[in-house]
Amino acid sequence: MKIFKNFKGMVIGISIFSIAVMAVSCDDDFEEINTNPLQLSTDKLASSDVLLGQAFAQATFTSNMGLHWRFQISQSLFSDLWSGYYATTYVGFDSDRFTQVGGWADLAWGSFYGIAAPQIKLVEDIATENGNSVGASMAKIIKVNGYSRMTDYWGPVPYSQFGNEELKVDFDSQESMYTSFFSELDAASSALSAGGSSFGGSDLIYGGDASKWKKLAESLRLRLAMRIRYANPSLSKTEAEKAFNSGALITSNDDNAYIAVSDDNRNPLETITDWGEFRMSATMEGILKGFNDPRMASYFDPAAAGDQDGDGIPYEGLQNGQTKVALGVSQNPITSDVNIFYRDAAAGGSNPPIELMQAAEVHLLLAEAALAGYSVGGSAQQYYESGITMSMQERTSASAGDIAGYISSNNTPVSYDGGTTPASTDIPVAFESSNTERALEQIITQKWLALFPNGWEAWAEARRTGYPKQLPRVQSDNSDVPVDKIPSRMTYVNSEFTTNSEAVNAAVSSPEIGGQDKNNTKLWWDKK
Repeated sequence: MKIFKNFKGMVIGISIFSIAVMAVSCDDDFEEINTNPLQLSTDKLASSDVLLGQAFAQATFTSNMGLHWRFQISQSLFSDLWSGYYATTYVGFDSDRFTQVGGWADLAWGSFYGIAAPQIKLVEDIATENGNSVGASMAKIIKVNGYSRMTDYWGPVPYSQFGNEELKVDFDSQESMYTSFFSELDAASSALSAGGSSFGGSDLIYGGDASKWKKLAESLRLRLAMRIRYANPSLSKTEAEKAFNSGALITSNDDNAYIAVSDDNRNPLETITDWGEFRMSATMEGILKGFNDPRMASYFDPAAAGDQDGDGIPYEGLQNGQTKVALGVSQNPITSDVNIFYRDAAAGGSNPPIELMQAAEVHLLLAEAALAGYSVGGSAQQYYESGITMSMQERTSASAGDIAGYISSNNTPVSYDGGTTPASTDIPVAFESSNTERALEQIITQKWLALFPNGWEAWAEARRTGYPKQLPRVQSDNSDVPVDKIPSRMTYVNSEFTTNSEAVNAAVSSPEIGGQDKNNTKLWWDKK
């Protein structure tokens, strides 16, 4: 692993901080993760709350792959497809047939370790040294969020040894990382309990408000606690109940965690929609149509060519895994693009903020926790119904009566092609408390709908629970992943085998990977 002492100068539009040389160029040294982030002009950053705040803004944006091409090669071409949100319509994209394109994965890995991870470490270290406990805690939360996303893609990844200035950077096991995540959140939540603020307008989520950051910390704890439910039930229960008992969860849409965007730092989805390379999936069509879900018109637009299957509803999906021959004829006119809300502002879109965590997800996490027998102050059905309500209130203009009617509905998913292909599942919207497994499927399916368009999180939940049930792919080009399954993880990237070979080979040989660096090797938490 090569060591570099200076950051290259490409940053994405926060002009005050661009002079502080934070990030690695997108076409140079992106694979060099073994950075010492304290060997730049830290004296300027340490003495300037403004510059450190701008560094924090960058860390928040880049750790969620905010720039359009980084978003595309990390989320749009992998988890967005594998979670069942979209199907690709571009003939040159093979990932919808379960091919992990190495160059894309390399760039996704390098975008985090070459840019986001150094920024996170720099802010946390300097804020700690300056006695800025609120700012350091905010950086810890961004760190836990960022690294949890990476380990949920790959499994063991560099974490505790990042920035060690050695030629070898060891990988941490996923199990040990999750234990560390909870400890990090303990420290952050405790410090934030004292109140205060930090970074002010440079905080793209809550404007520096410590009390709201504590809610994000505890809500993130709940998410991670439920992620390990099947791998470590006792720790899952302990951490989920700790999150609930904190009294500080995102339970109102007023507290939703969204990353603000601007003309300089745009929502990447707003940019890549212009490229016309994906459309609504057939799984999504069948669920939204069958449920008569008000969110359909908020998430997608009618197909340009109108109704295709004779049901009188012009929202049309495409079955995943289309062959190159099929994609040789444009599928875009006969399928639904994402709603104009998510598209280019110049074409009438809104450049919306980037979602990090919402009340609807928290309620549905609590629904699963209650279903599992955790003490979280309510029943699974109560939280299921309040989770749907939170999502509907946030995403639609549906009235209270409309929402109540939806929640009590016995509507079930339908065939996306007029009956030729069976529906993906037969669960109704109305909660089935008498059948625990069907109730879980209902909870996760509604969470999948509420999370849209966060494919990164949706793919994790699909692997962990098996829900929502997706239609099979038309074709798989990956011998390890058949058409009726989805990939379990990303395989390790070529750049690590070139520059950090001893460490990555040790990770491959570790008990969690077991020598099987394949797309069908289950992660540590994937134990259901």
